[in-house]
Amino acid sequence: MKTVLIREIGRRLALSLLVAAAFASVPVIAQDVAPATTEEPAATTEAAPAAEPPASEAVAEPVAEAVATPAAEDAAPAPTVDKGDVAWMMVSTLLVVLMAVPGLALFYGGLVRAKNMLSVLMQVLTVFSLILVLWVIYGYSFAFVGGNAWIGSGNALFLAGITKDSLAATFTEGVMIPEHIFIAFQSTFAAITCALIVGSFAERMKFSAVLIFSVLWFTFAYLPIAHMVWAGGGYLFEKGALDFAGGTVVHINAGIAGLVAAYMVGKRLGHGREPMPPHNLTLTMVGASLLWVGWFGFNAGSNLEATSGATLAFINTLMATAAAVVSWSAAEALIRGKASMLGAASGAVAGLVAITPACGSVGVMGAIVIGLLAGVICLWGVTGLKRLLGADDTLDVFGVHGLGGITGAILTGVFASPTLGGSGAEDFSIAAQVAVQAEAVLITVVWSAVVAAAALFLTKLVVGLRVADDAQREGLDLTSHGESAYN
Repeated sequence: MKTVLIREIGRRLALSLLVAAAFASVPVIAQDVAPATTEEPAATTEAAPAAEPPASEAVAEPVAEAVATPAAEDAAPAPTVDKGDVAWMMVSTLLVVLMAVPGLALFYGGLVRAKNMLSVLMQVLTVFSLILVLWVIYGYSFAFVGGNAWIGSGNALFLAGITKDSLAATFTEGVMIPEHIFIAFQSTFAAITCALIVGSFAERMKFSAVLIFSVLWFTFAYLPIAHMVWAGGGYLFEKGALDFAGGTVVHINAGIAGLVAAYMVGKRLGHGREPMPPHNLTLTMVGASLLWVGWFGFNAGSNLEATSGATLAFINTLMATAAAVVSWSAAEALIRGKASMLGAASGAVAGLVAITPACGSVGVMGAIVIGLLAGVICLWGVTGLKRLLGADDTLDVFGVHGLGGITGAILTGVFASPTLGGSGAEDFSIAAQVAVQAEAVLITVVWSAVVAAAALFLTKLVVGLRVADDAQREGLDLTSHGESAYN
């Protein structure tokens, strides 16, 4: 009996110890698992593709992980490069090249007399090419790399330190594009801006003078304006001036330089006394059409990404241009009784110019209004205003690009308002923004005019500005280049 009792007590004691041991093991298991579970989100935040660390490592440094996790959460996202963005920027750069060669060259070439056709083609092609080379030597560095409020630095002369793996920022945090394509894209803007000025002194300026003037004006006018408007830390950039694709940097800048050049180079031989009609409006129409196509890269490419921002600039470029063609042609028909092909082509360019600064920040209806106004204003610019100014601006660089750029820059401050369909912030003030836009216009006008005058004066001292009167009579094709466009 005692033996049975002892066995029963022993069995129950053993069972009790077993149950107690089982319950005692539960907290131990929880301590082992908890740190590993806590660690998993922290590891994912820091780098999603990385494998999560072993539980033993998490247990070994729980304090370090607790401190590191908030820092990881606050850190900027790792830079990413999207193949679609890269492809879009390469296409956009090609489209801007198309704008200049052959677009601008044919547009200008068709407007001059037959004996000067090749000279204009040569000037546009050579100036465009020369500025592309200067851009990578020093232009990019002084426009976009470091510096102060007025000009960049020499830290990237000859593209020093920039490799195929270097990245440039876009408008989205953490999204980057290869710096080489950004450099190439911006080089085409600088080059076509200088080529635009050629139209103001066409048919009478020495080829060597064209090249010297272009280098000086590019260096001391284009680069500072580009830095002030587009580079972080630039004076107008920090003021909040809106210029999505070059209303001030490209068109006002070139238009003012062209007007100054028209005055300082002087009028063409026989201007005002003998007819000087365009020799081939068919080529002008082809050139204007290529400008329109290429301008989608110019404007939508300035978004730097293949996103909805690019599509907004794209449709605005389409609609503003169409509206300007309609308004110019309608106004011309009312005033003169007939709408001309030259007017329609000029209207297209006027619309493209005016929407350039606004294309990424206004709504589609705002773009149409800008185009309608630009068509009428630029028509007056190449007729009434041109007579008032008395300058022989051969191909109306100021009347279309200068006046159209001013129109677009000011109207950007109006139609960027969210109440008018724009993308401005809720507290957007039209009056305040128009004031900033006006300041940007004024600075560009004064800066470009002063530099253009100084550059032309220096060029005149070195090689002279005008060809001889006999060379003008014979034509610059033969006298400057020894060729003829038509045999």
